[in-house]
Formats: sequence, structure tokens, C-alpha cells
Amino acid sequence: MAGTSLPLLGVALSVLVALVVSAQVLLVRVGAEHGSVRQAVLLSMGVNILAFLPAAAILHFPEYGVTPTSLLAFAAAGFMGTFLGRMLYYDSIERIGAGRTEPLKASMPLFASLIAVLILKETLTMAHTGGIVLIVVGIAVISWETTNSGAEHGEDVSLTALGLPLLAAMSFATEPNLVRIGFAEETPVLVGLTIKTTAATIGFTGYLWYRGGLQFDRLLGKPYTRWYLAAAVANTLSVLGYYAALKISRVVVVAPITQTSPLLVAILAYVFLSHLEHITWRLISASLLVVVGAGVVTVFG
Repeated sequence: MAGTSLPLLGVALSVLVALVVSAQVLLVRVGAEHGSVRQAVLLSMGVNILAFLPAAAILHFPEYGVTPTSLLAFAAAGFMGTFLGRMLYYDSIERIGAGRTEPLKASMPLFASLIAVLILKETLTMAHTGGIVLIVVGIAVISWETTNSGAEHGEDVSLTALGLPLLAAMSFATEPNLVRIGFAEETPVLVGLTIKTTAATIGFTGYLWYRGGLQFDRLLGKPYTRWYLAAAVANTLSVLGYYAALKISRVVVVAPITQTSPLLVAILAYVFLSHLEHITWRLISASLLVVVGAGVVTVFG
């Protein structure tokens, strides 16, 4: 009974992660109507640290399993994914909307595969190549639909704006490779997450301080604060849920299910955010192509 319940729990957690990620994207989109993406990132990192740091300190005291290699690997992962990737990701939501950002960001397995082929000299199977083709076709349709829809509605949707979620996907694609190096040193999950998030927060606050944009009072008592805070909590829960699912279930089960979030975002944005962004059924169909392609790349990767 226990052996059967664990895979089912992994599936349930994966579905929950996809739903929570979708909610996070929509919350950021609503908050971005009046707020700044930098405030969303700052709150998200702050909530991550408040959740991960005490848990890691208590559960793994006094042996934290940190080596110079794992410290460097998790810190680099924090910069590439938690800092740079999240900045590009949230900025894209602010500029081109949630329904367009999430499916383009879901091309992450494509870039992860290219990194593996170019750097790790891995090979591609026919199924893997087919998944990549689906992702590319989906991205092309989303890009075409976004630029045409933006022109019809008087929106300025440039190629630069469309590049933001793809750059975010590239940044997110480097993170798991760096994290894998850290876990190879037998550093615990919570400790690795704490190092990753702390390094990203230090880098991000330093960046804001240098640019003169580190003003915490802008986070207090503003209409968008509750949306960004809710998104930050959702992000923290999604990270914990994702790692918990991977702990008890296989990657080939967890990853394809969590990759359905772009389709969920497109549908939810169509239903709830019609006043903020224009979602068409062509966008939803293209999102489905990206989801299926990402699932194939993940399963056969």
C-alpha cells in the first residue's frame, strides 16, 4: 500500500506545483499593473529566505554538508536562476503578459538540451528532436500571434520584449546543471536552496543599491503589495513542492506534469485577465504545443 501511495503522492504534488506556479504568474501580472517587477522579485527572495534559512539551520545542525564546490555551484545557480532568470521572467510578465510569457519560458528544456549537447556532448534521440520541433513551432506561433495581436490592440510588442521570456528560459536552463554539481557533493536540499537564495538576494539588493532603487518603503502599504506577497508565498510553495515531488517520484513523472503550467496560465488569463491582456485560442493552442514538446524533451532527455 505504501509503495503504491508514494507515486500517487508524487503525481498529486506535481499537479499542485503546476497550479501554484500558474497562480504565481497571474498574481505577478495583476500586481505589475501598478507596481514594479523589482519589488516582486525582492519580496519573492525575502519570503524564500524566511522559509528556507531557519528550516535548514534547525534540521541540519550542526553538519550542513557544504563544500567549496557546492557553495560555488549553488551560489552560481542563485545568480543565474533565482536572480537573473526571475528578473527576466517577471519583467516579461509585466511587458507582454502572463499568457505569453509562461509558454515561452517553458522552452527551458530545449535550452537545457542544447547545453547538454554542446557542453556535455550528449546525443539527441528522434523523440527528443520531435519534442524540440514542437517547442520551436509553438514559440513561433506565440511570437507571431503576440506581435499581430499587439498591433491590433495598439500595444508595443517588440522582438526585444519577446526575447525576455526566452532569455529567462536560458537562465533557468543553466540552474539545474549547477544544482546537480552541488548535490553531487551531498549537500542537503534545504541547505542548497538557502545558499542559492541568499546569494541571489545579496546580488539583487546590491544591484538595487547601486542603481539607487533600494527603497523598502515602496513595498509597504501599496495596492500591489498584497499581490506580490501572495506571489512570493506561491513561489516558495512551488519550489518546496517541486523538490518534495522529486524526492518521492521520478523526474519523468514530475517534470511533464509541472510543465503544464503554461497551458493553465493561458486558460486562466483568458478567463480572469481579459481586462489586462488579450488571449486568443491560437495562443492557448500554441501553449499546448510547447507543453507537449517540453514533456517529450523531459521524458526522453
